[in-house]
Amino acid sequence: MAKRRAQGEGNIRKRADGRWEGRYTAGHDPVTGKRIVKNVLGKTQAEVKQKLWLAIAESQEVDVGKSDEYTVATWLKTWYDLYAKPNVRTATANRYDLMINTYTIPRIGNIKLSKLTGRDLQKLYKDLQENGRVHRGKKGTPGLSSTTVRSLHLMLQNALKRAVKERLIVRNPTEDCIAPKARKIEMKILPPEKMKAYLDAARDRDVLPMFYLELTTGLRKGEIVALLWSDLDEENKTISVTKQYIRNPDGTLALTEPKTETSIRQVSIPQTAVDLLKEEHAKHPDNKYMFPSPP
Repeated sequence: MAKRRAQGEGNIRKRADGRWEGRYTAGHDPVTGKRIVKNVLGKTQAEVKQKLWLAIAESQEVDVGKSDEYTVATWLKTWYDLYAKPNVRTATANRYDLMINTYTIPRIGNIKLSKLTGRDLQKLYKDLQENGRVHRGKKGTPGLSSTTVRSLHLMLQNALKRAVKERLIVRNPTEDCIAPKARKIEMKILPPEKMKAYLDAARDRDVLPMFYLELTTGLRKGEIVALLWSDLDEENKTISVTKQYIRNPDGTLALTEPKTETSIRQVSIPQTAVDLLKEEHAKHPDNKYMFPSPP
């Protein structure tokens, strides 16, 4: 009976085309038990010897039988279904789905997971910043913002970190990338001298309570339209912020919890805001929302 070659055992030979080849056992098929044989090539015996040593070392860190099953596409879908979607907010899951299926898989999905390099990812980021936008307005730029591409980089970092833990790849290729820097957007604050005109315009359009509340509390638009009358404490002049509306990538709205625990809070409001909200309630007393119909 032939002796079974141990994992990591290799041999070197010179091929008919003049190149040297090193062959080694990278593992065994979990179903058939057959050896998984791989090879490395080089111009000299010394070069192949070095490559063979590195390849054997890597094969001992990776579950080759499972690693070869995955492309970038199949791994990202697996990671999303098993690890991401069950553990993140709906808005985040929808964003991951968009980044995986719209931005990543069409460009690098066919690459074997074990062959994915930092350069592949760097090219992906560059392409997305130049031509990644799916829906473009007449004056819209063709590329995604650096903030969006950086967000995609962080998602891939997490997905590939999981692949390392499951011994599908030796190291995380995102470590070899230069991630785009998030663009800092300067917050614009309404100057005091324009506040009266702002509120007068809101009154003329019959939306003064909503815009006064926004101006005096700093609540986000998605938080304001999610407010219920039960969130208002008239006696203590506070509003409980426990939820928000977010817009999904497909344009639909979803009611979710705020992004962080600190976003769940009680906000003090002035008496003028309480009075305006009571006036607003009188307009639609049977609607549970402070401001009917989210945008």
